[in-house]
Amino acid sequence: MDTKYYTIGMAGHIDHGKTTLTKALTNVDTDRLKEEKERNISIELGYAPLHMKDNMHVSVVDVPGHERFIRQMIAGVAGIDLVLLVIAADEGTMPQTKEHIEILEFLGIKRCIVVITKIDTVDEEFLEIVTLDIQEQLASTVFHDASVVYADSISKKGIDELKEKIFYELNEIETRDSYGSFRLPIDQVFTVQGQGTVVRGTIYEGLVRKGSPLIVLPQQKKVKARQIQVHHQETDEARAGQRTAINLGGITKEEVQRGDVLVSSDHFLVTKVIDVSLKFVDEMNSPIKQRSLVKIHVGTSEVMGTIVFFDRNEVKQTSDEVLCQLRLHEEVVVRRGDRFILRRPTPVETVGGGWVIDPKGEKYRFGVETIEALMKKKEGTPEDRLKDVLFEYKLLDMQQIMQYTSLNEHELHDVLKKEVENNNIIEMTNDRFILSHQLITLQDELVNAVKDYHEQYPMRIGINKAELVQSYRDFYPKLYVEFAVEKLVEKSKLKKSEQYIALQSFASHFPKKWEKRMNQIIDHLKSDGIAVKRWEEYVKASQIPEKEIVDLQTFLLQSGEAYKLDEHLLVHKLSFEKALSHLKQETEQSFDLKTAKEILELPRKYLIPFLELLDELKLTSRLENERKWVKLKQ
Repeated sequence: MDTKYYTIGMAGHIDHGKTTLTKALTNVDTDRLKEEKERNISIELGYAPLHMKDNMHVSVVDVPGHERFIRQMIAGVAGIDLVLLVIAADEGTMPQTKEHIEILEFLGIKRCIVVITKIDTVDEEFLEIVTLDIQEQLASTVFHDASVVYADSISKKGIDELKEKIFYELNEIETRDSYGSFRLPIDQVFTVQGQGTVVRGTIYEGLVRKGSPLIVLPQQKKVKARQIQVHHQETDEARAGQRTAINLGGITKEEVQRGDVLVSSDHFLVTKVIDVSLKFVDEMNSPIKQRSLVKIHVGTSEVMGTIVFFDRNEVKQTSDEVLCQLRLHEEVVVRRGDRFILRRPTPVETVGGGWVIDPKGEKYRFGVETIEALMKKKEGTPEDRLKDVLFEYKLLDMQQIMQYTSLNEHELHDVLKKEVENNNIIEMTNDRFILSHQLITLQDELVNAVKDYHEQYPMRIGINKAELVQSYRDFYPKLYVEFAVEKLVEKSKLKKSEQYIALQSFASHFPKKWEKRMNQIIDHLKSDGIAVKRWEEYVKASQIPEKEIVDLQTFLLQSGEAYKLDEHLLVHKLSFEKALSHLKQETEQSFDLKTAKEILELPRKYLIPFLELLDELKLTSRLENERKWVKLKQ
């Protein structure tokens, strides 16, 4: 059964017990800053692992409740799958509670558990009144049917019931996409002494592996994932839905900040103009006018911009969806479907939120034609829908595409023909289609993977093709990866030797660190002729790591620099060829064991393995007590 990864978030008014509840669930105190301890409030995002049963890994995000720290709150909840709306029994819903609910709705979070905390501080009658008030507040929201759990974090009442409810809710949620290109909006940046720059965030999609080449956007800075941690535990990989810290090589702390995005592909858009579908809050202090200055929170970024309407000059109060445009003062990284929050800088308030229709908007005329075009774009053109499903599923046949896009056969045929002609889509084989830019991304990753393998194992002739294909099983179908490898071989970017894959320019070689000692081992082996010592004796004093010793032996055998007499004896190629030449010169068409012993003057310990090696190499053939040269002496 596949492991599932989720992130859940705490939301609610300040001092309603979010951090204490997090500690009761996880045994982790997420208030780690000195100022947080002194003021008894959360300022930065806090994270803790929640140990669940079965195949479920869960991270808890404790977000600040104070109004002044709303930016951190939005950054924290933007990547969550389930929210725990925390409301204190002795206070009930508060203004901050209402704003958090609006933010959660705008971000498209649909799963919620209401946790009424501090129940030991009130009597049953008061608790009933608070519960009715909460239900009334949620009645007109997407959380109207949210489960309610009563808990007290100090006495641990209701905590086990809450864990069961969390488990139930998460089981109903579809996991995030681990197969797409990796994307992690950064919400924290710090340094660790001796390690360098570390970034932290929730992985929105895809999977990252230790050693992977990555890009920090929007500054297009190339970096490498030197180390990956999930809740302080080092791991080789992390995937969508996990809270992750990544130690980056190639960048300083000053070159990266909260709001930047870490990706594995150069196909993510960096933009300053986005077309959006926007909804507004029920109550605003004043109207939002045409080209008003607004603050946009998307992912973990917070940027200023102006709002541009195409069918009105202001919004006073409306429950309608408004199609409009946001023109940003700074670049952001977004994709179609990403959610955002809109806030007014003065007076500070949340005014709305929505989702990105097109991350690369253009300048349009005011009027109904633009609204109709945005509506069509919102609903998605056949081309958009085709590319969206291929991006998600990687490799699809005609029947699958029709199912996923709801396009009929005629529409799909026309769209595919156009996209294939424009080289946006490739017909791979048997009516199966892939995106051209995804193939390029995969090929880049494959070349980098082979390059990394060469750096790690310079003495090996290459990586086993099956191993390379298998390593991408979580990203792409096997047929897709094999196709990508074959195309790279055709383009002479990779080469294939039997089952091994290598870079076209690669040649096996000794690692620089051990080159001198390895050559010394080979010299000693060569000087001992056929009567060699056990292999272990040549290498025991070299202090070369065991892994490198194993690779050295394999390198000598695969390159033909040495031959194996038995499990413990290796003989150098020159020594073998010298003995072979001497034996051939001194014998006729056939010879026996006694003759060979007299010529080579070798004890049986070496003679028998040597002669058996001749048989194995098909230089001789044995018949009873005699051996016959397969090829006559020249």
